[in-house]
Amino acid sequence: MPGGANDYDRLAEAYTESNETDIQNAYYERPAMLALAGDVTGRRILDAGCGSGPLLAALRGRGAVVSGFDLSAGMLALARRRVPGADLRVADLAEPLPYADAAFDDVIASLVLHYLGDWGPALAELHRVLKPGGRLLISIDHPFAMHMIHRAEGRRTNYFETYNYTETWDHTGEPVEMSFWNRPLHAMTDAFTAAGFTITTISEPLPVPEARELFPEDYRALTTSPSFLFFVLSAALTAPPH
Repeated sequence: MPGGANDYDRLAEAYTESNETDIQNAYYERPAMLALAGDVTGRRILDAGCGSGPLLAALRGRGAVVSGFDLSAGMLALARRRVPGADLRVADLAEPLPYADAAFDDVIASLVLHYLGDWGPALAELHRVLKPGGRLLISIDHPFAMHMIHRAEGRRTNYFETYNYTETWDHTGEPVEMSFWNRPLHAMTDAFTAAGFTITTISEPLPVPEARELFPEDYRALTTSPSFLFFVLSAALTAPPH
């Protein structure tokens, strides 16, 4: 929320600049998501939590018909410059979404679900806006990697629990508190199936090879301990009752 935790309006310009070139986003998460998406020519794709639109632009460049939403008006302003004419809206993934039933062939939730304590309502809405058999592509902070990072920092975390944690980001010289939720793999998969999804792919990819020369130390670290976990889910023909 503006002025509170996860204030991406304050971070928008600086975060977008770093996102363009850093190993985690530009050479790892985004290429992996695009590889999982495959051929998207003509597909109607919703980017849930689209930020400043780098995935939207890449998907449009590959022939998709793209829409997106984000809670941050500041990030959406940047996305509108990057992807002019796209249907971009301010919306909250934790609330009912402003889209018709079965409106999309694919939904992409790129590094967004870990902001939510309760995945049930969000997954139900994403299922609703997907056509029967449509795909939900998800990337998330890797739960065991986050647990090990927190243990190394001295936090007394339990991998098998769903827990909230905070970080302080300083992209602009003004620290911003960021709030996240970590949950074990079984809690994720239970939430997916409860919402009517079938898991078709679980992926733990490496950064693209170009990162080896650009970020040698970070690349070596990511080849032994992943940052992210990826899923491709298929929406059931009918969603379970809620």
